[in-house]
Amino acid sequence: MILLLLLCVISVSAWAGNTPCSGKKGGIDRCDGDLFLCNDGSISASKKSCSALLGDRSQARPQTVLKSADGCACGSSSFCTGPRGGVYCLTPSGNKSYKRK
Repeated sequence: MILLLLLCVISVSAWAGNTPCSGKKGGIDRCDGDLFLCNDGSISASKKSCSALLGDRSQARPQTVLKSADGCACGSSSFCTGPRGGVYCLTPSGNKSYKRK
């Protein structure tokens, strides 16, 4: 009985660790095309497609890459390019959230 309960707890914690925006990110807020926008304002590093997983195809928008940091807030479908070629958006707190390649 105890072994079964322990197995259930381990499997639930393993599943929770593999979900987009888990942990300190606070869960999924909404989709930004195929990207998961987390409750803390950052984008998830998940390789899964948000619009396919949540069935929210109405928000799938073309994503543009800008040269300057103006207008590249997370959730706006606009991204900026960093000095070493990284593509990112700015969270509400002003931190950069990089898009996975």
